[in-house]
Amino acid sequence: MDKRFFNFFNLTEDEAIALLDTPPEELSEDDSRYVAASHLVNFPTERSIQALIRAVQQTNPALDNRIVRRKSVETLGRLQATDALSVIHSCLGEEDCYLVENSVWAIGEIGTQNPDILEDIAQLLDKPKQTYRVIIHTLTKFNYQPALERIRQFVDDVDPPTASAAIAAVCRLSGDYSQMAKVVGMLQHPNVLGRRLCIQDLMDANYYDAIPSIARCPVSLVFRLRGIRTLGESGISAGVITFANIQPYLEQTLFDHPQDLALVHSYSSLPDLPTLIRGLYETDFGRCYLASKTILEHYPEAAPEALFATYAAEANNDYGAHFHVMKLFGWLKHAPAYDLLVEALHNKQPQFQKSRAAAAIALGELGNPQAIPELHSCLDSPIWDLKYATLMALEKLGDSSAYQKLAQDDDWLVRGKAQSWQQQQFMSVES
Repeated sequence: MDKRFFNFFNLTEDEAIALLDTPPEELSEDDSRYVAASHLVNFPTERSIQALIRAVQQTNPALDNRIVRRKSVETLGRLQATDALSVIHSCLGEEDCYLVENSVWAIGEIGTQNPDILEDIAQLLDKPKQTYRVIIHTLTKFNYQPALERIRQFVDDVDPPTASAAIAAVCRLSGDYSQMAKVVGMLQHPNVLGRRLCIQDLMDANYYDAIPSIARCPVSLVFRLRGIRTLGESGISAGVITFANIQPYLEQTLFDHPQDLALVHSYSSLPDLPTLIRGLYETDFGRCYLASKTILEHYPEAAPEALFATYAAEANNDYGAHFHVMKLFGWLKHAPAYDLLVEALHNKQPQFQKSRAAAAIALGELGNPQAIPELHSCLDSPIWDLKYATLMALEKLGDSSAYQKLAQDDDWLVRGKAQSWQQQQFMSVES
């Protein structure tokens, strides 16, 4: 589990447990039991787990306490606390639909083959106003065949993410994948959440044929990379695909040029440059990619000055816009951005991690060989996509010396990239 973003609270384990155990009426204005429940994810100890269980068992109906119970169940799920399974199971009968949703999700994370628990989850499909997508996902994860027909009733649900999950679940549980094209089609859903969740459904269904379509889906590359990586790993393990099958789509995604995406949004008329710059701050990355593509096509001369200005004003502290600004400097091949890109390459703040790989790609596009030692310093990073993007950038700059170093890398994708290059060199020598 990646915990880079969890530990934002300056609490010890003892302080978090004490805070979570404090009766709500005794809390000071600055105290938060919710914060304590969130923070205990950093302490996978018996003491923390028991404190979270006690919080779940506090059934005071006040809203603040209901929220704490939901968060405590979620944290127990993240900790994969098997000791909490019976307490979480008991929450499935609660009236708070959000607590029920978190409980189903947490059971999915902890894991069980207890037929009583799985049947209680399946019965929620017949209960109104539940988050059916999470229920379907969890039942499918445990291959609970008795739920198949109950899941089938949701394949035409008015909520597209629910329908997508149901179709994928029916395919997986029945072995009939004939309807999976409907799920792939949802990669072009106008709602960004629908597109993201669709990738999860394709992963859950082990639908390897979707990899090319995932690579073109207009969402953050984080979601596309996760989908391609997960499907690639399971497909290679099953012996049905190889690294060579996924490599072009993986690198297309890391390269992340907007022209390689199947965009779902459009403009009725050409916006001016300031409007397009604002588009880089959208939460729907599909709109950000549309803005980037339009900037590149219509404002390549004026864009650099505007990008420097928005970076100074806001993008330096907005991780989404920061990412797009770094990429655009690379596509524009704007040499004066070199120092800014090197700074982004080495920025280790958690929220800016995807900008590091973006900066590596952009430095490759600038073509300045000065960047080679800067890029080499990233090859020891534990972040796989940064190492892979660095290899791509070095290749662009004509430096192949890193392939030998990474041919036995711990990460299978980085290792595959390095070994495929070595194999190509061997074959070229042989021929």
